[in-house]
Amino acid sequence: MPSAQAQAPQAALGPAASAEPATRLAEITVSSTRTERSTEAVPNTVTVYGKKKLAQRDARDLKDLLEGEVDIAVRAVAPRFTAAGASTGRGGNEGVNIRGLEGNQVLMMVDGIRLPQSFSFGAFASGRLDYLDVDTLASAEVLRGPASAQFGSEGLAGALSLRTLSPEDLLVDGKTRAGFLKSSLLSADNSKRLAAALAGRSGDWEGLLLLSARSGHETKSQGENTSSNASRTAANPSDTRSQTLLAKVGLRLNAEHRLQLALEGRQRRVDTEVLSARAVTVSDKTPNAVIDLDAEDKLQRQRLSLEHRYEDLNAPWLQSLRTQIYLQNSDTRQYAAEDRHISPDRTREGRYKEALIGLSSQAQTQLDGQRLSYGLELSRNRISGLRDGSVPPAGETFPSKPFPDTDYSQIGAFVQSEIEGGSFSLIPGLRYERYQLKPRAEGYSGRTVELSDQAFTPRLGLVWRASEFLQPYAQWALGFRAPTPDQVNNGFANPAQGYTSIGNPELKPEHANSIEIGLRGKPGQHWRWQLSAYDNRYKDFIKQELVGGTGAPKDPLVFQSINLNQARIRGLEARLMWQALPGLDLSAALAHARGHSLLNGKQTPLDTVQPTRASLSARYETGPWNLQMSWLHSEAKKASAAEDPSKFLPPRYDVIDLGAGYRINPVWQIAAFVTNLSDQKYWRWSDMRGIADNALVDAYTAPGRALQLSLRADF
Repeated sequence: MPSAQAQAPQAALGPAASAEPATRLAEITVSSTRTERSTEAVPNTVTVYGKKKLAQRDARDLKDLLEGEVDIAVRAVAPRFTAAGASTGRGGNEGVNIRGLEGNQVLMMVDGIRLPQSFSFGAFASGRLDYLDVDTLASAEVLRGPASAQFGSEGLAGALSLRTLSPEDLLVDGKTRAGFLKSSLLSADNSKRLAAALAGRSGDWEGLLLLSARSGHETKSQGENTSSNASRTAANPSDTRSQTLLAKVGLRLNAEHRLQLALEGRQRRVDTEVLSARAVTVSDKTPNAVIDLDAEDKLQRQRLSLEHRYEDLNAPWLQSLRTQIYLQNSDTRQYAAEDRHISPDRTREGRYKEALIGLSSQAQTQLDGQRLSYGLELSRNRISGLRDGSVPPAGETFPSKPFPDTDYSQIGAFVQSEIEGGSFSLIPGLRYERYQLKPRAEGYSGRTVELSDQAFTPRLGLVWRASEFLQPYAQWALGFRAPTPDQVNNGFANPAQGYTSIGNPELKPEHANSIEIGLRGKPGQHWRWQLSAYDNRYKDFIKQELVGGTGAPKDPLVFQSINLNQARIRGLEARLMWQALPGLDLSAALAHARGHSLLNGKQTPLDTVQPTRASLSARYETGPWNLQMSWLHSEAKKASAAEDPSKFLPPRYDVIDLGAGYRINPVWQIAAFVTNLSDQKYWRWSDMRGIADNALVDAYTAPGRALQLSLRADF
């Protein structure tokens, strides 16, 4: 996959690409159609972060990188968890919210391989975005709208497609050796980061080695109460350390065939002194009062993949073929040790593991007036979880499994045509997917059920290049998300306390039916604009409900995951880009959405839908200097748009960020970035929704003014 800023062949871009000014290369997306295509020639909305954008922002993580997107949010709650009850904030950067849905309803891939899913149970919570390191990225794409026709399950709301660096990303302009070294300091969490990469080419061989390390502390809030108990609003003290390795070796077999072997490893550890879990009052009347809580959370992910690429643009029927086989293991372990005043001290340990093996293959055939893409994907994910510790709750025993070890198998096949006719591009696509969840009863106390099903997900897109000023587009797409093992079989039973949960062999996947229509235009060489409207309807949302029982020991309450909710999210978005002067780019964006769920005829607002947001940004490059400024405005969350209006509803806010970079010489450059310039006290809705309106809301504030300094060498 080439860099997002690379220029693709005319056949791959569609007829609209020829109108792009020679001084500005069109951004190329791969996630929208699984083929190289200009972002101005696709029937939906895609944001592309290429190498240049990634380097200029030099973000700490994906939350920082995507902060300026008006219709996207990364949820990361302030850590205020307990040992055995609440998991608040323990999932770290939990996942991406796209147009009002998040978590496992958004597809997330690195080099075409799915990231581990999020999982929570009791005080355990494992997010998704901390499994990756932004220092390894060559590009990031955010696709809005259902992505199941392209990629299968999970993409109800959209997809985040990430591509890691390869040797060809550094070995440009005929270089046979190249690399970079960069270091940064960030005051928001007092962190230090160091990353280095080296790439080389010799004959038909090429390789890349990248190492990255980061150490830091808690992300600061603007809470001022530093008490060492539950009244605390300052962030809990923590130490964070992470290390990442990326290695790739490529071999060109001949002019048409090449192989690439990739090895990726990442581990992250967070040690937290949870002062907010300590009791305010400790006496003989409070034997269970917590006097200390320390947590140690670790996650790791390893990936090994082998890819074969064939490309011959002059071949009569098969111009390209890409096949990849891969292995990926991930493991999250969370441990907590709790000291109690008189009651016995206790520990809790939770684990969530995935072992993924898969194969994917995609081919392209160029015909007269159309391009066919088709492929096959196979995968098996062995998923397991464990609960352990000392002093278990009454009626329970440790160790226990929150769900049975499960083999989650998927097989999918897709076909897509890109038909070019005059000023029209018609893009139909269809995917068939079959999935099976096969649990294993060993070590699991409950009854297990198997589940299998299939889905067809069509998609139809249209782009009309009526004129340079007006280019309408439209897309209709279906999406689905298969149930997760913990939804099919939830293993929580406490007969002594009168409750249990059971599996559901009839559980259906969640479904999406989406329509997006929009207008694009380039009224002049230096202007681009886009208006879009979407209507996303969802059904069969999965929720755990009480389905029987009275709560008596002989007739316990019975909980089961069932298909219940329906939902609808509608929104409008506007974007404007203007090259005001040579080197000066201005842009603006606005996103407004409303959403609700429907249960038994009653409409309830969807809390995952963001408030109305707008942004303005400017970037100026002249000589060795580059300057950037951004302003993000968020409206207040209205009571009518909140699921529970009695909870805290953040007021409106405005945040200004500034950045500057200076290239000292062809090798060295320095940069500074200031976030929240005015040091405003504000709350992000995505990070604190559902929080009670009381004196502790300051614990969930976003960081105040923060400075990042970076030094980079390219050689």
